[in-house]
Amino acid sequence: MNLRESSKHFDSCLQTCGEALVTLLETYGVEYVFGIPGVHTVELYRGLAHSSIRHVTPRHEQGAGFMADGYARVTGKPGVCFIITGPGMTNIATAMAQAYADSIPMLVISSVNARSQLGNGDGRLHELPSQREVFDGLAAFSHTLLDAAELPQALARAFAVFESARPRPVHIEIPLDVIVSPANAMKGASAVRATKPAAHPAALARAVDLLADARRPLILAGGGAAHAAVELRELAERLEAPVALTINAKGLLPCAAPLLIGSTQSLPPTRAMIREADVVLAVGTELGETDYDVLFDGGFAIAGQLIRVDIDAQQVMRNAQPDVAIVADSRETLSALSARLHERAVRPASPDWGAARVTAVRNAIFADCDAAMRSQQRLIDTIVGALPGVIIAGDSTSPVYAGNFLHDAPAPRSWFNSSTGYGTLGYGLPAAIGAKLAAGERPVVCLIGDGGFQFTLPELASAVEARVPVIVLLWNNFGYGEIRKYMDQRNISPVGVDIYTPDFMALASAFGCEAVSVDDPQALDAQLRRTVSRDIPTVIEVREADWFARVPS
Repeated sequence: MNLRESSKHFDSCLQTCGEALVTLLETYGVEYVFGIPGVHTVELYRGLAHSSIRHVTPRHEQGAGFMADGYARVTGKPGVCFIITGPGMTNIATAMAQAYADSIPMLVISSVNARSQLGNGDGRLHELPSQREVFDGLAAFSHTLLDAAELPQALARAFAVFESARPRPVHIEIPLDVIVSPANAMKGASAVRATKPAAHPAALARAVDLLADARRPLILAGGGAAHAAVELRELAERLEAPVALTINAKGLLPCAAPLLIGSTQSLPPTRAMIREADVVLAVGTELGETDYDVLFDGGFAIAGQLIRVDIDAQQVMRNAQPDVAIVADSRETLSALSARLHERAVRPASPDWGAARVTAVRNAIFADCDAAMRSQQRLIDTIVGALPGVIIAGDSTSPVYAGNFLHDAPAPRSWFNSSTGYGTLGYGLPAAIGAKLAAGERPVVCLIGDGGFQFTLPELASAVEARVPVIVLLWNNFGYGEIRKYMDQRNISPVGVDIYTPDFMALASAFGCEAVSVDDPQALDAQLRRTVSRDIPTVIEVREADWFARVPS
């Protein structure tokens, strides 16, 4: 064997850090990677073609992040992205911020300049003064991998965040020279899983005492309880406690559950009920503005004793100071509370509380809805009726705002959008693509406005290429209609909101999608049912003025 042949044999036996990364991701059960290959990341792709992981190519790194987000919201598992140094990372920053705000697990693996070049300011390709520092504030942690041997530990830390702490994005950057370095030290490395924290017995005992003696108990549940539907329902029924859900918790109680208030914590009837509760159990919710004070009037308040359950020790003390603080997994805690309450006498709820009071509150809210909200609720009801098991991924748009108040999702992880938390535009389409990849045979609808659609319109090409039959329901009011109304309400002459609106049907067809316009529930129902057998995306345009004219309430 000559020197060249020996070198080839040696290279074929070695696994680089980039290849080892793919192997390790497989051991953690990663199914998809979202990313756009570039000269700084091609070595991350060396082992991808022969792996079980499917790669999906967005048309912008922001789209990669939103796809990963949508995938994560449906599965509860982290969405994974391969992102290039510099501009790729700054492009994905908005998606990371949305995921951070909504506690969504996302693993962003990026390249970075070689170790000897870091922080030198030499003007090299894609160079940032400190890429890690830029993204440290958008992640649970941002780590620079200075040695290939550190990779298993870095991934173990990331998955510990995803699976046993408050899930948020994690950023791991790998210098160009480390990506191609030998990874022999990692041979045989396997996934390491951490367990979720359990509640302290003394805190549980104090919470049980308060709940057992409550006459008007009430539960506020958030996205941190998305995996605890069974336990939440059991505890609510045991206590006869009404339940209000945040947007990311919709579906934790069935639509027709007598104790389900809905997601109306920003509206007067629900706020009055919460103030009258003598004990409030807040589980997996940060009690944040976009779920509890979306009207920005400062009117949300808890007057009774407050028990908070959260996996994040800092969050359990933010926004409202609790009487009892339990830092633990929500499912385990709800189960433990229910079991302990089963063993002791629980004081009956007040006769004017429970299901009867919930019905009165819901009726008051619906009676106060304007025609536009009722008409938009009819739109959502049509989607749900035509597509059993549908997942609706929304953008920041008028029908989504209406649905956040009025829609009761039939199951957890089937209604989510970008109007909460960070509140970005352009989320809906790529998030729906990621959700559909996760959802299998379940239909997925992107509910988006014409303004937000133009942010990430090219991702239609990604869906066609990947053969992802997502349904885009485009609510077209020819501009930034919600901002126009906001300006009008404040006597500001509208500027910048009456934007040019292209022919979306022609654009959708050009991208290779089915494209159709509808203007009433019957036509929408028929078109939605036709999409079930398609293997390409469908764009269904609904013009606001036409819908309102035909569906007044």
